[in-house]
Parts: sequence; structure tokens; C-alpha cells
Amino acid sequence: MKQAACILAPVMAATLALAAAGAAQAQAVRSERNMSLELANQIAGATVAACLAGGYNVTAAVVDRAGQLRALQRADNAGPHTIEAAQAKAYTSASAKNATLAMMESAQKNPAAANLVHIPGFLLLGGGLPVKAGNDVIGAVGVGGAPGGHLDEQCAVAALDKVKDLLK
Repeated sequence: MKQAACILAPVMAATLALAAAGAAQAQAVRSERNMSLELANQIAGATVAACLAGGYNVTAAVVDRAGQLRALQRADNAGPHTIEAAQAKAYTSASAKNATLAMMESAQKNPAAANLVHIPGFLLLGGGLPVKAGNDVIGAVGVGGAPGGHLDEQCAVAALDKVKDLLK
């Protein structure tokens, strides 16, 4: 019995060392899911189309998981200010992994959250939604130009519903 324990101890130590090395390697290099250009263009187009169907001329910006712009589409009669608004909403949503309308409402009720408006690039108005593939946030869509952030958000929801089969 003592002899078996002497043989097993080094084997177990080597196994644990290999497992620890594997875990360290896995943490050094990460694989992350992200948004393709094709998907970003589909979401942007579907968002603008959904708003146009409601009579709203908007801009839709789609960013990747790092908040970097992947696609931007602006309806023919959308105001020039809608470009920056849409992009800021998308960036805010991707960064916080949350809907901007929910963030706005939280900031209005919670004095500590009100400081979010001071983060450069953040825009706490409705119209930004995270894009999720399963449980992973792979980007966000931001919409600007409808007469209310809740309407911007409705267009984004409709667009994400159109591409839901691609997000599995």
C-alpha cells in the first residue's frame, strides 16, 4: 500500500501541474464571440426599415463587443444629429451590456448612477440595445431620430427579432 502511494503521489503532482499550466494558458489567450460585418449590416438595415415603417427617419449604428462601429445606415431624411446619437447609444449599450433606456431610468432614480452621464461617449437616452448570441454580448445597436427613445428602442427590438435565428 505504501509503495502504491509513493508511485501515485508524483503522478498526481504532475497531473495537477499540467492542469494548472493549462488553466494559466487558457487565461493568457482568450477567444471571444463577436459580430460579423454581414450581421451588423443586417441589423442596421432592419432597424432603419422598422422605423421607416413607423414613419420615423432614423440612423442605426451597430458596434461590436468593444464598442467599435461595424455598420451605420441613415434614412434619407434623417437629421445629421442622428448619426452621433445612434453611435453613442450603441457604444453605451455595448459598454454597459445593458439597454440605454433602462440605464437612463436607473440614472434618474439613483443619484450614484446619475454620474454615468459624465463618462465620455455615453448617451443615456433610449434606443441602445445589446446584441446577444446566447448569453454573450457580441455588440449593440443604437438608434437615433424617432420622436422618443422608447420608439428608437422599438425599432431596434424589431430588427433584433428579425435576425434572432442568426444569434443562436
